[in-house]
Amino acid sequence: MSKKRAFEWAKTALLVILLASAMFLGWRTELLNDFFGDLPLFGSVAGLVQDSPVAETVGVIAKEAARPLTIVIIGEDGGRFAVRYDTDARNSAYERTRSILAEALGSASAPVEISENQWRAALSGPGVYYEYATPVRLSVLGGWLGTRMPDITEDSLLRRVYVEFGRERNRIYIQDYDSGLFYGADAATSAERAQELGTYVPNDAQFAFETAIQAADSAPYMVIMPGNIHPDVSADFSGSAEELLNIVLDALGHGDEMNTIGYDAGGALVSIGTQFRVIINPDGRVLYRRTDGLPPIGLGPAPDEGGLIELARIIVAETIGLGGDAEVFFESFEYDQDDNGVVTFGYYIAGGRVHLREDRHAARITFSEAMAIDVELNFRTFTQTADHTTMLPELQALAAARGEFKLSYSDTGPDRLQPFWEKT
Repeated sequence: MSKKRAFEWAKTALLVILLASAMFLGWRTELLNDFFGDLPLFGSVAGLVQDSPVAETVGVIAKEAARPLTIVIIGEDGGRFAVRYDTDARNSAYERTRSILAEALGSASAPVEISENQWRAALSGPGVYYEYATPVRLSVLGGWLGTRMPDITEDSLLRRVYVEFGRERNRIYIQDYDSGLFYGADAATSAERAQELGTYVPNDAQFAFETAIQAADSAPYMVIMPGNIHPDVSADFSGSAEELLNIVLDALGHGDEMNTIGYDAGGALVSIGTQFRVIINPDGRVLYRRTDGLPPIGLGPAPDEGGLIELARIIVAETIGLGGDAEVFFESFEYDQDDNGVVTFGYYIAGGRVHLREDRHAARITFSEAMAIDVELNFRTFTQTADHTTMLPELQALAAARGEFKLSYSDTGPDRLQPFWEKT
């Protein structure tokens, strides 16, 4: 064999080897994509993993699964501008003050317990007060804001947090939800940003403890708002059963998987795949269950509470969070008897919580490690109407309820939902 022929033969063999290798790698990549595409964490949620390691889903890259339902901006003279029922105005106030809260949390010294009198004195201002609809763990809140407080308080549940403005430094205050105790810590100043808030004009809002109503003793830090007219809300279905099925399968990573579709005796659409079962009820209630029983593979350590809330938030955002005027906010997290993480969300509109029939959650998602194994989603579309309902003023409602109350709507069937006060 000549040297030239040998060289040509070697070159051809090398090309064949490279081609075979490329084909194998392509087949292997497709196989892995098909496999992992069936896992909720790698389906529609895959961007979360591709952009950063799984461990970073805990806290650092998490987005807000809830926002404060009430914000009070307290001026130098003690005047209060509060916003709760106007969603656009509340979101605007939050966007303007969010960095102040994040900086205070991130720069806080070790918090110390303070008296209730010190907490109340601080609320005379100037500062910004935030109240969430339901308790949230401080470590989770820090994750939403991209920061954290000292470890000593990270396990605290809170509904109320307050940043007091000072010339040389700010102070941050929290009320622990479980114990009711108050804590304060020095933090970095945000003097320039605090001055920008002087454009807010007081609107006669006040804390319940500042009123002369005896019932305020049961809910001293509820913010009493002016006005007593609230919008009616219309409710509707979010789409056909077939449309909802496609949305859910895409969000949970089964978009390309073969499945059989039929209807049960009650008119519900039933979809069965090799790894799942989905039931779409005529009223928009979707029940998903993972049926293969396989544990997550290669996902590293199981996410903590903040990581599971973030995974649930992504599912919610890609399903029931797609339309309408309502917001879908995180409401609770717990571990069940099998040590699975259970995350729930609720619908909120115009500052009020929407109660679904049979007291269902907007979403209830159960995780085994990082895998969504049981999901309930209630697809409803809520829209504010031009009609309004005149309600009992909040001062009178406080006296009648003899404790804290909230604005609520009941979605039990009628197209038009009227607001009502609900004692909490």
